Amino acid sequence: MDIHNLEEAVALTKKFTSKPSNEELLRLYSLYKQATEGDNNEERPGGFDFVAAAKYNSWLALKGKSKEEASNEYVELVKQLSSKYI
Repeated sequence: MDIHNLEEAVALTKKFTSKPSNEELLRLYSLYKQATEGDNNEERPGGFDFVAAAKYNSWLALKGKSKEEASNEYVELVKQLSSKYI
């Protein structure tokens, strides 16, 4: 795949013909959030919202990674996943 930036990678994910695994989706989510917003400074979700907690923790694990590095990793991950899901 010939994608060069975050926007192209996001557009490509919309062409996936099947859904990536939950682990792959979490990785995409956390890299996207880190690339677009930087470190996670949101409040930890409470209660029994396990999906929100998993997303929060996945993003929090990337703390300190630059937006550029996260963006590059997102693009590379989409390239890998596109061979499985397109």
